Amino acid sequence: MMTVFEVHLAEGSDGAGLLSDEVLSETGAQVMTLQEAALVGFEGLQALDGSGNVRLIAVRARDAAWIHRCLETHGAVSAFRAHQVD
Repeated sequence: MMTVFEVHLAEGSDGAGLLSDEVLSETGAQVMTLQEAALVGFEGLQALDGSGNVRLIAVRARDAAWIHRCLETHGAVSAFRAHQVD
C-alpha cells in the first residue's frame, strides 16, 4: 500500500526543498509535478482551477505520518491531502 500526498504550494513557491535530503533518503519518497506523475502512470490527475503549483509525493504507507508532519510545518505548503493507493 502507498500514500500519495497532493500538495498545493503557496503562491510563488516552486517546491524546492519540500522534503529534506534526509527524509527523501530514509523514506524513498518521490516528489513529482503532475506532468512527471503522468509519465509514471498516475493518469487523470489535473490541478484544480486556481490551485497554483501542485506536487504529488508518493511514499510507502508506513512513512506517511513522517511526510504528513513535514508538510504541516513547511512554509511553502498552503494545503495538502493524502490519498491511499493499493
